[in-house]
Amino acid sequence: LYLLGLFALGAVLMRGAGCVVNDIWDRDFDRAVERTKTRPLASGAVTLKQAILFLVGLLVCGLIILLQLPPVAIGLGVVSLLPVVIYPLAKRVTWYPQAVLGLTFNFGALIGTAAVQDHLTVSAFLLYGAGFFWTLGYDTIYAHQDVADDSLIGVKSTALKFGLNSPRYIIGFYILTALGLFAAGLASNAGNLFYILWALACGHMIGQLRTWAMDDPASCLRIFRSNRNYGLIIWAATLFCFLW
Repeated sequence: LYLLGLFALGAVLMRGAGCVVNDIWDRDFDRAVERTKTRPLASGAVTLKQAILFLVGLLVCGLIILLQLPPVAIGLGVVSLLPVVIYPLAKRVTWYPQAVLGLTFNFGALIGTAAVQDHLTVSAFLLYGAGFFWTLGYDTIYAHQDVADDSLIGVKSTALKFGLNSPRYIIGFYILTALGLFAAGLASNAGNLFYILWALACGHMIGQLRTWAMDDPASCLRIFRSNRNYGLIIWAATLFCFLW
C-alpha cells in the first residue's frame, strides 16, 4: 500500500511535469491550433517564468518520492526524464512522436518492478512493450483531432503519416498490446482471473475500433478518453492476480 500510494502521487506529479514541459515547448504551436489555443501558456493566463517555477516544484516533489525507492528504481527514474524532455521536440523532426510518447509514458512498468524487486524482470519488459504499443494506438486516435491544423503549421504525427490507413495500424498496435499483456501474464504466472479480465480489455479495444469515427474530433477525443477504462481493467487484472 505504501508503494501504491507513492506511485499514485508520483504519477500525478510527473504527468503534470510532462504537461508543463510540453506546453513550454509548444506554446507557439498551441496558439495556432483551435483546440489548444486556450491552454495557460498559449493564452497568456500563465507566464513562462511561472510555468518554469511550477515545473521545478513538481520535479522537486517527484524527486522526494523517487528517493524513497531502491537504487535501481531511482536510476530508472532519472533515465525517464530524458524522453520526457525529448517528446515535445519529436513532433518537429519525426512522423512518430507517438512512439517517443510510448517510451515515456510506460516507464512506470520498469520503475514499479524495480521498486518491488530492485531489479528488472522479463514480465516488466513485456508490460513496458505492451504499454508502448497501446500508447501508439490511443495517441494516434488523439492526434486525428488536429490533423488539419497540424498539417498547416508543420507539426508531424502518426495520424498524418498513416492518414486513411490509421485504423489498420491501430488494429495492429492493439493486437501487439494484447499479446504483450498476455505474455506478461504468462511470465509472471498470473492466475485465471487475470486472463478473464484481459479478455474483457480486448473486448473494450474492439469496441473502440468499431465506434471510432476518424474524421470526427469529438469521436476521437471520446475514444481516446475511453482508454482510461481500458487501463483500469488491466490494473484490476494485475491487482486481483496479486491478491489471489
